[in-house]
Amino acid sequence: MARELDEYQKKRDPNRTTEPKGKVANSGKQLVYVMQHHAASHDHYDFRLEWDGVLLSWAIPKGPSFNTKDKRLAIEVENHPLEYRDFEGTIPKGEYGGGTVMIWDEGEWEPQEGFEKGLEEGSLKIILKGNRLKGKWALVRLKQDKDNKKNWLLIKEKDKYAMDNDGISEYKTSVRTNRTMNEITENKEAIKISLPFEKTKVQLAKLVDKVPEGEDWIYELKYDGYRIIAYLNKNKVQLMSRNGQDYSLKFKSITEALIKWGDGRSMVLDGEVVILDKNGRTDFQALQEYLKAPKGQTPIFIMFDLLALSGKDLRGETLLERKGKLSSLMKNNPQILQYSNHIDIAGKDTFVAACQVGMEGIICKKANSIYSGTRNGDWLKVKCGNRQEFVIGGYSLTNKKKSGVSALLLGVYEGEDLIYVGRAGTGFTQKNMTHLEKQFENIKRKTSTFIEAPKKRSDEEIIWLSPKLVAEISFAEWTNDNLLRQASFKGLRMDKAPMEVIRENYYQNEDEDVEVEETNANRKTATVNGIKISSPDKEMFEGSGITKEDIAKYYNTVAKRMMIYVGNRILSLVRCPHGIPGECFYQKHLLKEIKGLKMMPIEEKSGDNEEYFYLENAEALIRLVQMGTIEFHTWGSKVQKLETPDMMVFDLDPEEGMDLEQVREGVRDMKRILDEISLKSFLKTSGGKGYHIVVPLEPSADWNAVKSFAKMTAIAMEERWPDRYTSNMRKENRKGKIFIDWVRNGRSATSVAPYSVRARKGAPVSMPISWEELDTVAPNGISIEDAIKRLQGEDPWKGFFKIKQKIYQ
Repeated sequence: MARELDEYQKKRDPNRTTEPKGKVANSGKQLVYVMQHHAASHDHYDFRLEWDGVLLSWAIPKGPSFNTKDKRLAIEVENHPLEYRDFEGTIPKGEYGGGTVMIWDEGEWEPQEGFEKGLEEGSLKIILKGNRLKGKWALVRLKQDKDNKKNWLLIKEKDKYAMDNDGISEYKTSVRTNRTMNEITENKEAIKISLPFEKTKVQLAKLVDKVPEGEDWIYELKYDGYRIIAYLNKNKVQLMSRNGQDYSLKFKSITEALIKWGDGRSMVLDGEVVILDKNGRTDFQALQEYLKAPKGQTPIFIMFDLLALSGKDLRGETLLERKGKLSSLMKNNPQILQYSNHIDIAGKDTFVAACQVGMEGIICKKANSIYSGTRNGDWLKVKCGNRQEFVIGGYSLTNKKKSGVSALLLGVYEGEDLIYVGRAGTGFTQKNMTHLEKQFENIKRKTSTFIEAPKKRSDEEIIWLSPKLVAEISFAEWTNDNLLRQASFKGLRMDKAPMEVIRENYYQNEDEDVEVEETNANRKTATVNGIKISSPDKEMFEGSGITKEDIAKYYNTVAKRMMIYVGNRILSLVRCPHGIPGECFYQKHLLKEIKGLKMMPIEEKSGDNEEYFYLENAEALIRLVQMGTIEFHTWGSKVQKLETPDMMVFDLDPEEGMDLEQVREGVRDMKRILDEISLKSFLKTSGGKGYHIVVPLEPSADWNAVKSFAKMTAIAMEERWPDRYTSNMRKENRKGKIFIDWVRNGRSATSVAPYSVRARKGAPVSMPISWEELDTVAPNGISIEDAIKRLQGEDPWKGFFKIKQKIYQ
């Protein structure tokens, strides 16, 4: 039954105060909370939780504290209406609660246990998800006040948000309006709210050869310029390109115009910086010249999307809603700032007209789409001619032309491989030729970076370049040999990252990503589980004969078992595109979309959200191998229950040169410890010097609890056998001992996945084995061939996740 507001309404005269009269109501799916700073006769904070249609309320004289040792008095007061969460202002003197009220914090909250029962018994456990107050908190009613039930204690519980001090003194302004208490008292206008995010991924369009028709689509002109995201925060502006370069100074006139037009508002805009010729068409060459020497025609910023406004993230709203808000802002805008209008009918006619007047094409957008920051088919592009970006991998000089450039040698990326696609020998002017020569000066090299270098012609010299520059190229068509015909240079693209440059293929089905086509019909390829593998004969482990195709086939073979342990878990990769002992790198964020991988934003220690990724299906394993991936590392939790691990891992890391029997004895001792506390464990080879012991868990304890338990277990081994083991990772403490690595059980830490190949000589596998095999299988003793053979036998980890066990806390 809903709670009443009688006491609240009796204490207030609606004719004398602007506080809401209020009614019992629910906010929606998520419970809301607000903390208000209240300068009444006694300065205090009002803590309010939505429950059963009202805001349950407590007055906290000293305010909340992030210090777990502080127990802050919280005096229970009358229920407040839900609308009170929006109240910020001054209650007249003489009225109940007279004084200034600030919205100090707000957000959502959730009960940890039975909340109604907790209210009755005087013990509440809650999780706050505010802008300032976060994490676990407890409200405990004082026992001596059981009769009047008024006095409680607000206590911060131990978690990653806990601090050594109260943590609130730095916050002196409203989280809603950014005003101080004095400014609210003086009724000063609310300061424009800060940006809800400081960076975003750009929405990208897929290339199609036909204009989609229907009520779902709207159409805009395609502009030939620099794609820019503009961040306006009060009187500061940043113009950021797709590859993260800041163009605020290079397009200074646009920056200054946005500051003046923005008038202190916070907003994020998506658009294109262009220069228009006298006929109103975009002139990319003129824009290039302007960037070299800012003079002549002035660039303009054509805005086609609004991603945030006055502190609100609009990316989840529909495109038409976002464009409507942007259009309403375009009043008294200077000529340098333009709005991109759209047409919602006759898409084919719009395309024909755009081509007739010399435009590059049109962009077709789903009217009700959100701004996902991906290339998901919600935006499509139809071009009037063939034009795209290519990486410059070198240039040629002929006997007739000893300086400058005869032709650019161009390529696109397939995974880590730079594929040669042809030459561009026209489009050069004396100005851009001089500019190109300056750009080439510091990136010349002796060898080609193309996976298969083009053959030198009899009358020419080839100068190879590091693949650091991107060129805009127009061309007639692709030949049957997947080479460019009649390619012409249009300018350099300093706003594009070379690794993002792939061949643009026509997108046919919005539910299915198109595979990148092979760019050289004569080049050998292989197909594994329907995935094309480029350079399949490339030896990935020197002297082993193990090829890229072999790695792909191995993962395809073990995928059914491996997916049990890697599917729906945050991944990190070890990629070695040039094989072992070539350079490898660790990767936990993706630069582009890959079919079968799902992106997921995760809050990091800094408070920022970063995009991580996880596998949805086995085919994605092969796609990652195509990119040069050898090792797969996972979090200890599934994405569905990200904050509660379902496994605990111990890595027994021996000192270099330690006798293998001593390492095995360490494994037995660890198992003995775990057996004593009734935790069933499993064994696998690491593919390196030691073994991994893995404990399946019910996903109930959080990361801090699991990490602490793992540390306690390692310390227990150290205390029982101090001459053999250490729980301290410092090298000086590990002489003659085995380090029991418990650290990988922390949030965002990873461990190598079962069945993963290791990027080490001989390609050893981190393989599940039975306890009985400990004496016969070395940590690096299982090869790819061995691993495949072992699949024919019984699975030593059968029923791993069916085991129901918890750590004690």
